[in-house]
Amino acid sequence: MVIVFFLDNNSKIHYLRFLDYNLFNTFLHSTNVFFMKNSLRLLTKMSIFKMVLILFLYMQYALFGFAQSKPDTTSYIQLIDISTGKIDTVLSSKEHFEAPNWHPDNYLVLNSKGKIYTLNIASKKITELNTGFADQINNDHGISPDKKWLVISHNDKRDTSKKSYKSAIYILPVSGGEPRRITPEVPSFWHGWSPDGKTLAYCAERNGNFDIYTISVGGGNERRLTNTEGLDDGPDYTPDGRYIYFNSYRTGHMQIWRMQADGSNPEQMTFDENSNWFAHPSPDNKWLVYIAYTSDEKQSHLFGKNVKLRLMDPNTKVIKDLTPVFYGGQGTINVSSWSPDSKKVAFVSYSVK
Repeated sequence: MVIVFFLDNNSKIHYLRFLDYNLFNTFLHSTNVFFMKNSLRLLTKMSIFKMVLILFLYMQYALFGFAQSKPDTTSYIQLIDISTGKIDTVLSSKEHFEAPNWHPDNYLVLNSKGKIYTLNIASKKITELNTGFADQINNDHGISPDKKWLVISHNDKRDTSKKSYKSAIYILPVSGGEPRRITPEVPSFWHGWSPDGKTLAYCAERNGNFDIYTISVGGGNERRLTNTEGLDDGPDYTPDGRYIYFNSYRTGHMQIWRMQADGSNPEQMTFDENSNWFAHPSPDNKWLVYIAYTSDEKQSHLFGKNVKLRLMDPNTKVIKDLTPVFYGGQGTINVSSWSPDSKKVAFVSYSVK
């Protein structure tokens, strides 16, 4: 994801959030610049200062977009044993794969270039999954608690919203099929499924701010759980349904938080210099894995950064490094990737020549 900040004619700061770099580059190269303030408005006149600001942001982020789209990017789909630290590489590929989910039938669900794929861990066979009309799926997807359904976040260009990115949440059979839309508004990015299978938790932009919402798997009205300045993202339920873990910029630095499943009693869980994202409780509820950027990335979780996976005991709040620092970020573990027995975590690292 890229978040671009810029000024309007009244010198007020606005931002746009991009889930992939093709859209980001389209934004930068377009003659019209859009921003979100209740609804999108067209800026047709820009001061030299504003143009310099946009160009500066382009120089900051274009390198990472180029790295992601280069044909010599290699994706390493890997498994790490949380007890021994041993890392096994299931598959290395020149395709850009992201965000593994681990199904009990010993395969991983991943996305690449808008499509969903399954990777058999034993045979290493990779197969495209039928997702019907949904062909712009991002890395916010996951498997239902009963393992029968797949939730995806798809950029639905048919949506009538004027917003720049129209990600909506859909559900389809885990074996493939036609998706059914759940969220009425865009953009919405799925991240958590309640253990009883009845509720989805997600990050959504409404009226210019990204917060955490929940909605019934049957659709209907959404419920807002957070209401703070700055990005709240990555909500994921604990297996007992008591807490939702998430990452938040409310302190001015991205850290891991948790709250009651109804949104009450938010509690900060990490307090370090890393930029901490996407906390995922283990199926046995004993551990929390998350990705830590070793540099302060503000409200962005870019591809092509030095990152590491960290492991927390949520009872004692003791944290240790699970992996050495590696090249990754966006796409590494956006969504829950625990093995069903809570012994391993799947993730993706990258290299670019």
